Amino acid sequence: MVRLLAVLMCALLFPAGDLKKSEAATLPTELSYAADGQMKFPEHYREWIYLTSGLGMSYTPGAAADHPMFDNVFVNPTAYRAFLSTGTWPDSTVMVLELRGSETKASIDQRGTSQSPGVMGIEVHVRDAKLPGTWGFFEFGDGAMTAKMTPRPATCYTCHEAHAAVDTTFAQFYPTLIGLAREKKTLSAAYLKEMPRAGTKP
Repeated sequence: MVRLLAVLMCALLFPAGDLKKSEAATLPTELSYAADGQMKFPEHYREWIYLTSGLGMSYTPGAAADHPMFDNVFVNPTAYRAFLSTGTWPDSTVMVLELRGSETKASIDQRGTSQSPGVMGIEVHVRDAKLPGTWGFFEFGDGAMTAKMTPRPATCYTCHEAHAAVDTTFAQFYPTLIGLAREKKTLSAAYLKEMPRAGTKP
């Protein structure tokens, strides 16, 4: 009875519209800059949309690492919803690449590979019309709460621009989105050139 009365009082004091506004005010900030122009660390990124994980990935030839790294990719919810509708990324897209070490025979696991608890690094890819070239990379290390944009030219920019499937993002590694981009016909010319059949796969 007490709980019911509390719910009724809440409904009287905070109409549905006000509750929605209150909830919206507490949502994690998706893209924010400090007064000096550095990007603020998106500390709630693990509450965002999970896109994919990779293990030991490298974009250059060479021997595999003895202890390959895991990378986990998250994107802010508003950008994800826009991609589902259009097949491309809107302004204020924030993608977080979280790097973790790998472990074998952890706990009761006998054969597989699992992720280590500690985060080894954070790289953020942002679409912002105010940035040079529209897209920017930010690296957060050692618990930093702000980061300067990686200046151009840098290999991260040239690699993404030359090989990304959608805009300058590696959507070819996002298994739940690459098919949608194909359907929406938003695959980049560079990706289609490298993967001639990419636009015709079912």
